[in-house]
Amino acid sequence: MSDLSYRDWPFLEERHRDYAARLEAWAAAQIGMAVHPHRDVDAACTELVRKLGAGGWLAAAVPADGVFDVRTLCLSREILARYSGLADFAFAMQGLGTGSITLHGSNELKARILPDVCAGRRIAAFALSEPDAGSDVAALSTTATRVADGWRIDGEKTWISNGGIADHYVVFARTGEAPGARGLTAFVVEAGTPGLTIGDRIAVIAPHPLATLRFDTCVVPDANRLGAPGEGFKVAMGTLDIFRPTVGAAALGFARRAMDEATERAATRMMFGKPLAEQQLTQAKIADMALGIDTSALLVYRAAWKRDVRGGRITAEAAMAKLHATETAQRIIDDAVQIFGGLGVKQGIKVEELYREIRALRIYEGASEVQKLIIARQVMAARGS
Repeated sequence: MSDLSYRDWPFLEERHRDYAARLEAWAAAQIGMAVHPHRDVDAACTELVRKLGAGGWLAAAVPADGVFDVRTLCLSREILARYSGLADFAFAMQGLGTGSITLHGSNELKARILPDVCAGRRIAAFALSEPDAGSDVAALSTTATRVADGWRIDGEKTWISNGGIADHYVVFARTGEAPGARGLTAFVVEAGTPGLTIGDRIAVIAPHPLATLRFDTCVVPDANRLGAPGEGFKVAMGTLDIFRPTVGAAALGFARRAMDEATERAATRMMFGKPLAEQQLTQAKIADMALGIDTSALLVYRAAWKRDVRGGRITAEAAMAKLHATETAQRIIDDAVQIFGGLGVKQGIKVEELYREIRALRIYEGASEVQKLIIARQVMAARGS
């Protein structure tokens, strides 16, 4: 069992500790610690969304009062990731795919969409990335043009999580009020809207439902707009500002599980007449794991605490949390595989699954290189440069 003493840190309140204990018990009973191959990833993801909704856990990702508690989101992702990468994904996407609606949607949109997402009856998706525009949001080329019936969307999105199984997509398109990132607008596009088609499904090393979306004269009503025309970048960044620290929390969950697996293996595997854990090089790896996990946890829960308690933007803190936690988890999992030896690359072994799961977290919601740029710019801005 992972070291849970971090839950006593002053970043968290008693209600968070109670929530974490209840989610831990639920995850142990409903998900378990086994390897999850998910041969039918669409069905597995849909079932996990249903379970999370029925258990009441999606209320943290889709808050009825419209107020996100980022510490609860981080605890949720960390705990779920330790049990199952797909369970973490299912939880996170329900929040990311509705966060813009929660923050900027009309009362009618909120009433029509959010309760079903929270209950696990509706699957959400966030469609920002394009073939030539991922981290560079200003390069988006999908367009939305005013027409008599609302807005006509034309273009292509790719790497869209829940693509093909979602009931709605929050789509960002260029409406041209200003150059670059300032000329974007956000819309809710329902699955099945004429002109929206699901293109290629994208197979990745850790199975998740991903797809390309194509928009060809896809008309949505103005009532489906989120925020004012030209505010799409603000809508997107406001949502990502909340969920970016939670990516670090998911990485933290993966890292804790890798350390659990590695220390159990090191304590029981004999080499040269003594347990592997008594070998100094193994001890050095374990020490680095413990140090990296605690450092990541401090950064993740500092960012979440600041957003919840102090309010305002946490651009630098969120970037630091995501960057450090994801990069550190990659190293920890790699060391865990090394401790397992050849067994560590065998399918059906948890550290092999973790090795595949962690890699995407260093890319999505802003690649590590982009997080460094964000941090540097925030540092220079703070000194008046």
